[in-house]
Amino acid sequence: MNKIIITDTTLRDGEQSAGVVFNREEKLHIAQMLDAIGVQEIEAGIPAMGNDEQETIKAIIGLGLKAEMSTWNRVAIPDIEASAECGVKRVSIAVPVSDIHLKYILNKGRDWVLEETKKVIDYAKEEGFYVCVGAVDASRSAEDFLMQFARLVQDCGADRLRFDDTVGILDPFQISELINKLRTEIDIDIEIHCHNDFGMATANTLAAVRAGARYASVTVNGLGERAGNAALEEVVMALKHIAGTDLGFDTARFHELSEYVAKAALRAIPVSKPIVGSDIFAHESGVHVDGILKNPLTYEPFAPGEVGLERAIVIGKHSGSHAIRYVFEKRGINLTKEEADGILRMVRIVAENTKKAFSDDELMRLYQMYKAR
Repeated sequence: MNKIIITDTTLRDGEQSAGVVFNREEKLHIAQMLDAIGVQEIEAGIPAMGNDEQETIKAIIGLGLKAEMSTWNRVAIPDIEASAECGVKRVSIAVPVSDIHLKYILNKGRDWVLEETKKVIDYAKEEGFYVCVGAVDASRSAEDFLMQFARLVQDCGADRLRFDDTVGILDPFQISELINKLRTEIDIDIEIHCHNDFGMATANTLAAVRAGARYASVTVNGLGERAGNAALEEVVMALKHIAGTDLGFDTARFHELSEYVAKAALRAIPVSKPIVGSDIFAHESGVHVDGILKNPLTYEPFAPGEVGLERAIVIGKHSGSHAIRYVFEKRGINLTKEEADGILRMVRIVAENTKKAFSDDELMRLYQMYKAR
């Protein structure tokens, strides 16, 4: 587990989100931030898109980052040639393997796929590339063909097989079983690439890693097509706190990274977004606040500073007197129990009418109204 590699595809699959565009300056900055926090591999783009994309990839490579750089390619030699022009040393070759993709995407049969895959892998290896082969829509592939494909990929000298749950239809139990079966068929590294259509991308990624996948494909904020991909920050923190595997990432910069990518993508981060949402360390409920004030571990799985956030005690309809006294004490006002209870009654009435929590200034005005009665 300590040898797990995070491969981030924000600059490729993340940018494939409908309506999302990163300019060159943003891509360079995102790559630098990913490298700074500890991401080991960055999928920098798709060279076959043309000169502009290639120049951006070259610029990213020119940064001299510690992270390995790779590119995404179709199962076509011209795509590999375009990657070679960029100067990368790693290529990812995407090959549809489900019957629905073979019929409607490629309009080819299984034999053609096997022959073309061998031809492109052979070419890439002759050119000296580290080769990852992505089994696109692997989750809907016939199992016998998927295993045959995996064996071919290994026999041709590829370094890694990527399992793509392209439309996010697997659950953790199914994905664990499939990765286990692949592990009995091949010895090369396996990468897991999960989409979040049913909200299970992070769980599926962890299940695959536990089953033997060494590489985890992610994006910042879970950005990606449709419902997105497994989120970088979720996978890294879940590995650390649930699986007991600390990858040594500078997780305190997660909030900064997430905010930058959200701004560049014009995709706001939901306030309750796991790991980086602005409200995930905000506490209002009286019972919860009482526990948090005594020991934060009562209602927090990890400290907010670990991901660059801060704890907030929110005053609203569900607050208790402990929270009222705590908030005023921070402002140098020591309330009696009677005062705290009286202000709390006013808070609940106003909160129900306004349907929102109180800012510090609003709370002080309420205090002044209470004192003036």
